[in-house]
Amino acid sequence: MSKTTPLKVAFHTLGCKVNQHDSAIMAALFQDAGYDIVDFNETADVYVINTCTVTHLSDRKSRQMIRRAAGENPEATVVVCGCYAQTAKNELEALNEVDLIIGTNERHRVVEAVEDFRANHVKTAYMPDDEELFVYEDLPHERVSGMTRAYVKVQEGCDQFCAYCIIPYARGPLRSRSEEDTIAEINMLVEKGYKEVILTGIHLGAYGRGVKDQTCDLTGLCRRILDETKIERLRLGSLEGIEVTDELIEMIADNPRMAQHLHLPLQSGCDRTLEAMRRPYDSEEFRNMMRSIRQRVPDIAITTDLMVGFPDETEEDFKESLVFCNDIAFANMHIFKYSMRGGTPAAAMTGQIDPQIKERRAKQMADVAQKNKHEYEQRFVGKTLRILVEEQNKDGLWTGHSSNYLFVAFPGEGLHSGDFVDVKLTEAGKNYLLGEIISNSEEE
Repeated sequence: MSKTTPLKVAFHTLGCKVNQHDSAIMAALFQDAGYDIVDFNETADVYVINTCTVTHLSDRKSRQMIRRAAGENPEATVVVCGCYAQTAKNELEALNEVDLIIGTNERHRVVEAVEDFRANHVKTAYMPDDEELFVYEDLPHERVSGMTRAYVKVQEGCDQFCAYCIIPYARGPLRSRSEEDTIAEINMLVEKGYKEVILTGIHLGAYGRGVKDQTCDLTGLCRRILDETKIERLRLGSLEGIEVTDELIEMIADNPRMAQHLHLPLQSGCDRTLEAMRRPYDSEEFRNMMRSIRQRVPDIAITTDLMVGFPDETEEDFKESLVFCNDIAFANMHIFKYSMRGGTPAAAMTGQIDPQIKERRAKQMADVAQKNKHEYEQRFVGKTLRILVEEQNKDGLWTGHSSNYLFVAFPGEGLHSGDFVDVKLTEAGKNYLLGEIISNSEEE
C-alpha cells in the first residue's frame, strides 16, 4: 500500500513577536496532524496568514499575502487569523480568496477548521464569544520554531485604550497565563536546548491580571522562573514604563541571568501629544524613570517605540519630541507614522497630518535614532560581552546577541547555535558590531 503524501501548509506572519509565537504554535499543531511545513513561497495545500492591524500598511500587506497565496495555488485553503481577522471579519468574508477566518482567541481550532473546510467547503469564521475573550488561550507546545531563543507568551489583551490603538479591540480584555504553565513550558524548552526565553504579551506589564484563583505579577513570575528553571537568559518583551517597579530593576541589576534590556514605548516626547494620545504618563515621569533605571543598571539597553504625525501634532510639538528623544538617547527606536484606525478616538480627531509631513518627521526622528544607536554601541567597543551564538551570516561570520541586545558578528571555528562565547568588541559596523572570541563560556 502506498503511503499518503502529507499535505503542505505554509505560514506568513505579520506584526509583533506575539504573532510570531502564535504562528509557531499553530505550525506545531499542523505538524502533529501530519502536515509538512513549507516556505510561503512554495506551493502548499494550506496557507495561513497571521495578520496585524496596527497600521493601514499592515492591513494592505495582509491583503497582498492573501492574494499571493490564492494565486500560488487556487485550490489551496486560505486561512486568515490574527488581529486583522478579529477586527475586519466582514471585510475578509467579502474576499473570494479567503476560506477561513480565525479570531484572536480561536487559534487552537486551526487544524480542525482546515480539515472541516476541506471536507465540506463551507466558508466559516471562528470568532471568540464575549465569555471566551476573558479566558487566556493556553497554547503551549513541545515543538517550537527557532534554534536558541524561544518566545513564551504569558499575557493577552489590553485595557489601556490609547487614542490611536486598535489592539484592545482586536485582542480583547486582559488575561494571563498561570505561573505553573509558564514554568512547565520553560523547563520543556530548556530540556530541548534553548538558552534564552523572551516573555511576551500584548500588555506584558499587566501580567497577573485575569488569572483565576492566583495572585501574581511580572516580577514574581520572573523570580519563579529564575528559581525553578535552568534557563540561562531571561528577557522581557515590551513594557509600559510606569510598570517597571524598583523590585524589577533590582532583579535585572543583581541577577546575571536577567537580560539587561527593556523595551519601553514612549510614543511621543511632547506632553501635549501624550495627553491627546491618552498615554498614562508625561515626559518628566518618563525621564525620571529612565534616570532611575540607568543609575541602577548603567549599561542597560533601553529601546522604544515612537510615533510621528499624530493628529494635531504641530511643528513645535514634533520638535519637542525630537529634542526629548535626543536627550534620552535610546539604544534603539522603532519609529511609526500615525495611521488612522477606524473606531479609535484618534480617527475622529481634527488636524490629521499630511502624509508628506509624516514622512519628513519620520526621517528626522530616524536620524536621531541612528545617531544615538551608534553612540550606544560605540560605548562597548573594546569591552568583552557574553554572546549567545545564533547562526552564521552570508559572510560566514557567527552572529548573536548580548544581554543588552547588541547584535554582534565574529569569526569562529567549531561553534554551534546555542553556545555562549565571550567576545571582545572591536568595531561598531553599520548592521552589527564586530568582535573576536576571547573564550568559549560553554567550556569554562
